Amino acid sequence: MLDFLRAIRGNAASLVVNGDLFDFWFEWRTVVPRRGVRVLAALADLKDAGTEILWIAGNHDCWGGEVLRDDFGLTYHVGTWEGDLAGWRTRLDHGDGLREVEDRKYRRLRAVIRHPLSVRLFRYLPPDFASRLASHSSNASRTYRARDGGAGLRSVAMETLAGSPALDLVVYGHSHVPALERAPGGGVYANAGSWLDAPTFLRLTPERVELRSFDGSAEGVRLDSIDRRAEKALRHP
Repeated sequence: MLDFLRAIRGNAASLVVNGDLFDFWFEWRTVVPRRGVRVLAALADLKDAGTEILWIAGNHDCWGGEVLRDDFGLTYHVGTWEGDLAGWRTRLDHGDGLREVEDRKYRRLRAVIRHPLSVRLFRYLPPDFASRLASHSSNASRTYRARDGGAGLRSVAMETLAGSPALDLVVYGHSHVPALERAPGGGVYANAGSWLDAPTFLRLTPERVELRSFDGSAEGVRLDSIDRRAEKALRHP
């Protein structure tokens, strides 16, 4: 990850972190998890070099706040983000809780663990104890892969694109299953997969979206790509 962040310095206008960069992230008043310090320093260096960084909160790093925003200069966003990326009208979401039936129990749990009172009570725990407690459950994310092979999030993405013709691109994470597919209406669904399984990432330009594998260079190796349809491009002069 550090090699990747160094490689794209000067080569990327912006970087999107689509959640779960860490197994666990929490901000106390004067303490942050030690494991993430070098990665955060590399992100700060990248930001100082001129690359805008948007971090979409995942289910393991949804307790970020002023440290990420004020101390490291990142744009940290909780929930769905929609805006322009390289001329593509894009909707970003980590993807947790989006499946209507399968994620019903998780959505109830999420409402509890993200509640301001729960966050306040957790902050009273000693950081070492709290980190061990959280990491005990979150370490399972290293081997997680969606049981449905990513079909659930793909279905949500296709429904989203069908219901929102103005969207060019929907990007999810969470499933750890890489994907790049054009919807019947012309929009594109993309998922970068899991960096731990294989270091893959998405590269977005005004002309196309690509799924690439990191090989030590900023460009990486192209695995798949989808060009923007001409009629879509005309809407973005």
